[in-house]
Formats: sequence, structure tokens, C-alpha cells
Amino acid sequence: MVADQWYDKNGVWTGSATILPDGKVVMLYTGSTTENVQVQNLAYPADHSDPLLINWVKYSGNPVLVPPPGILDKDFRDPTTAWLTSEGKWRITIGSKINKTGIALVYDTKDFINYELLDGILHAVPGTGMWECVDFFPVSKTEENGLDTSVNGPSVKHVVKASLDDDRHDYYSIGTYHEKNGTWIPDEPKIDVGIGLRYDYGIYYAAKTFYDQNKNRRVLWGWIGESDSEAADMQKGWASVQSIPRTILFDKKTGTHLLQWPVEEIESLRLKSYEFNQVKVQAGSVVPLDVGPATQLDIIAEFEIDNEALEKTTGSNVTFSCSSSGGTVERGALGPLGLLVLADDSLSEQTPVYFYIAKGSDGKLKTFFCNDQSRSSVASDVNKQIYGNLVPVLEGEKLSLRVLVDHSIVESFAQGGRTVITSRVYPTKAIYGAAKLFLFNNATEASVSASLRIWQMNSAFIRPYPNDKESQ
Repeated sequence: MVADQWYDKNGVWTGSATILPDGKVVMLYTGSTTENVQVQNLAYPADHSDPLLINWVKYSGNPVLVPPPGILDKDFRDPTTAWLTSEGKWRITIGSKINKTGIALVYDTKDFINYELLDGILHAVPGTGMWECVDFFPVSKTEENGLDTSVNGPSVKHVVKASLDDDRHDYYSIGTYHEKNGTWIPDEPKIDVGIGLRYDYGIYYAAKTFYDQNKNRRVLWGWIGESDSEAADMQKGWASVQSIPRTILFDKKTGTHLLQWPVEEIESLRLKSYEFNQVKVQAGSVVPLDVGPATQLDIIAEFEIDNEALEKTTGSNVTFSCSSSGGTVERGALGPLGLLVLADDSLSEQTPVYFYIAKGSDGKLKTFFCNDQSRSSVASDVNKQIYGNLVPVLEGEKLSLRVLVDHSIVESFAQGGRTVITSRVYPTKAIYGAAKLFLFNNATEASVSASLRIWQMNSAFIRPYPNDKESQ
């Protein structure tokens, strides 16, 4: 859709589609008006039988919603997919803020044209600033599949997700939705929206989910921005990509986390596979893995740490943080250990994806999952942050990892997708045939054994959809 009306002249922004019971689709989207006021607009397909719904008609009575009293003109955006209430009305939520408190407003409608603002708000968290791209959806506590957005009941939890405009990260929290007054309460206020868990601890923003009714799954799309200079983006003529779509499930083991995993379709791109079993990696060593050019890979790995080292390591009250604890060159008794992806032979360029286990003075282990971009490129105009966060590792679980490597993007999933990191890197030497893969263990005490399955990945040849008129 093109920004060509007074109500969206300054931008056709984020929106969401809703599939109606008769199979037809409606879309609500945010427009920025000629006066830079954020309003919500309605659009519908010109031809409901077009499988790609390419052409859309904007409703002649747009906008259907304007900022309500008390909400500033530029703080009212990104309507969600609608869900059905037990009264048969459709309900949506829209992100906003009041002073520094991020909020989600709730509206009911019968026809997507006339709306009633509920008295309460879905949720608010002080200090989190503007909530963009709010998402709200159910997850099953018992099933291994996704749920339609309107599903509710005793075996269901609800997720609220917000993209924080202030820090450009996507946060979520799991809780309970009360339909009667349209409010949601987090299970654990300490990890409420915007102050707790993130979808992704790297570059990943403005993500939205949808329910895929054909495969009974909830799929998450996210936006991977650039981390080089604007001048470099101008030179290459494009910026930003979509992530590999991920399925989302409730993590029944922790009860606090979601599990994200690449959609199964990615596996159709797998070519030759390589297996490595129980590879011993001594403390302070690097082991090359001969898999040919290492620019397009799907890697599944498990690591087992030497038990004796785990027990004899003395605890410390020093707090570890991926971002501020020196990356992979900073050695501890039990880490860092993992993979060096997009590395050249001399390791002058490398992007480590790794675990670090910290033993507290109470003797308890905490596991961190990190990506170190500090040596990802010899180029000087790129971001070289170290990303990561704590990842829960439960009794009896091995350290497990899946990494999708695609030239300049590394998407890493720890412990079945409990913690995820996307890195956008710009190697200049570790490219094409010169890109290699290594195991590494920079711990001072623990040796580790690693088992891996690695696939070379094909490119996805994305061709135009066959239009009937052309193919006849």
C-alpha cells in the first residue's frame, strides 16, 4: 500500500490482518497524517480470491481511530490482529505511552469501523516508554502446537510483547488475561514486559506473530537491522532483512520462557551433512571442523563439560555479564566454550557463539549464552558489541545449541530456543570459501566434549508466484 491519502501521507506503518469466520480478511494499519498525527486505518483486499492478496482497497471512511483524549498525536500506533470475545465482539490492542509509562490500549468493535475504547488498559509498565508493535497471543500450557489468537481457557497462558522505542528491543512476558475487563497480569512482575525477557538478545526488532491454521503453529517474523555505518548501507543500496521465521511455544519446563525455533521449512534447504561425535576439546584449545565453505550452515551441537571440573571449581561472587565481561578472551574456569563461526584460517575474523558457566559463592551454577562480535570483522565502521543473557539449563539437560549461519547473519538458539541471539556481522576475510568453522574452549579448567551435526545449506531460490494469466 502506498502513502497516498491525507491520513497516511507521511507513512503507511505497521498493521495486522485478521481472518474473519467467512475466510475474508481485513487489515488495520497505522497511518501518519499530513499533520503527523498517528491514526488507524482499515483496508481490505480488492480480490478475496487472489491467493497473494496483492491489491488492497483503503476504506473510504478512514481513519477509523484517532488518538483518544490524553494520548499524544505521535504515541498511538501498531494495531494487533483482532481476537473474538465471548460476546462475539472483536478486540484489538494498540501501543502507546503516558509520560514514561508504556501502555497497551484496548478497543472492541463489531465491524472494524466503529470502536469502543475500554475503560481499563491491557497492561502498563512504568519507565518502559513508548510501546511499539504490541503483540498479544495465547500459548498452550499442554499442547505442542500454536493456538488461534481467539483461543482462551484454563490450559492457556497469554503473552504480551512490546517493542520498546527507547532501546529498540523486543520484550515479552507470560501471564493471565482477564477477558471481562480486558486486562492482563504477568505471572512474575519481576520479569514484566520491558524489564525482563527478550525475544532476542541481538539485533532483532518490531517482531509480530501470526497463527498458521494450516500447520497449527504460531510463527514469529522479526526485523534484523544493520549494524554498519549508514554510508555503507547507502553504498550497497539496501538495508535490513527479515529473520528466518520462528515457531513459538510455551516452555513448559521453565514456565517463564517461550521457545523459539526455526520453521521446519528451513530443513528443506539442507544439503550435505557432517557428523562429529564426542569431539574432545581441551581447556585453552581450538579444533577445526572440516565442513567445506562455512558461509551457509545449519549447526546442531551438544556440549558436555567434564564433571570433575564442575565440582572442584571454586565459587566466586563476581557477577558475569556477556556484554561487559570481555568476550571470549576473558577466561574463566568453566568457559567460554562453543563455536567460532564465520572465521578465517588465521582467526583474525571470527564470531564466537558460546556458553559461559559462572559458579556463584553459593556453589550454584549460572549459564550464560553469548555472541562476541568484537573480532567479527576487520572493518572499522561496524558494531562490535558482545550480546547475550542468562539461559536456564535444567537438571539433566546438556548444553545445546542450534546456529543458522548465512554469510553476514548468525541466528543462534540455546537450550531449544529458550534464549536466542541474532548477530549481523560484516566479515571481509571470512567469506565464501575462506570462511571456516571451529570448536573452541577457552576455559582454564574444564575440558568439554562436543557432538555436532552440520548441514551445508542451499540458497532459497525465491521466484515470483506463478500468476495464472502469465502461465496460460
